[in-house]
Amino acid sequence: MDRLDSLLERADGLLERLDRALPQPPASPDWKAAVAFRWRRQGVRGYLQPVAHPHRLRLTDLRGIDDQKRVLDRNTRQFVAGVPANNALLWGSRGTGKSSLVKALLNAHAKHGLRLIEVDRHDLVDLADIVDLLYGRPERFLLFCDDLSFEADDPSYKTLKAVLDGSITAAPDNVLVYATSNRRHLLPELQSDNQAARMVGGEIHQGEAVEEKISLSDRFGLWLSFYPFDQDEYLTIVFHWLKRMKIQPADREEVRAAALQWALARGSRSGRVAWQFARDWAGRTALADRT
Repeated sequence: MDRLDSLLERADGLLERLDRALPQPPASPDWKAAVAFRWRRQGVRGYLQPVAHPHRLRLTDLRGIDDQKRVLDRNTRQFVAGVPANNALLWGSRGTGKSSLVKALLNAHAKHGLRLIEVDRHDLVDLADIVDLLYGRPERFLLFCDDLSFEADDPSYKTLKAVLDGSITAAPDNVLVYATSNRRHLLPELQSDNQAARMVGGEIHQGEAVEEKISLSDRFGLWLSFYPFDQDEYLTIVFHWLKRMKIQPADREEVRAAALQWALARGSRSGRVAWQFARDWAGRTALADRT
């Protein structure tokens, strides 16, 4: 009997360790703790981590993207109001305000129940678990996938396709996906893919590889394109940020020349580069005033 009790005790211990090692359903977070969350993994388990200090960007801070801002704000207001709205793909040049626009929309509509959950590309396989946590909640959730792109052999994009449209389980009405990417079709486009196209009855039929890549971006009902800024737009953004930082340049031409030189050195006239120059100029000005 003593031997049997010992074996049962060892079996119970083994089962307990095995239970800790197996994936567990994610626990619901404290939804009142924050308006933005990040999906994090700890070993084999995932959880939602509140973001204590989200970016405080305002829609009025975003310049040169008025059309994109108007369309995505309208779509977000529809979503918050509980009427039909679309998943959105924001694609285009780097540093042109794609992710900043999503963050600014959160700040604009958080008081109306909008919440943001940031999901890294490598964690997209957990989307179904994340969505399960959101069923029946009164808040309106944006699943935010920033700088999204996939390699040709990356299977995780199929999980995203299922959440967008195509899973046996319907996505809840209180969830939308907003994604940003430098690629319109999210997957690399190879010359060999196009060689599989064929002509049938005077119509072009794309190869299976091309159809597969297009099918992912097609599941986003809203596409917004972002393009590099011209010189005047870039300078407008520079002076906007200097004004926000309470810097009043004595010589605007000096600032203008320095900002253009900064952009030339960086090889880009983007909103991000304008922000970085404004920070540098404001910092130099403040340091000079102190000394």
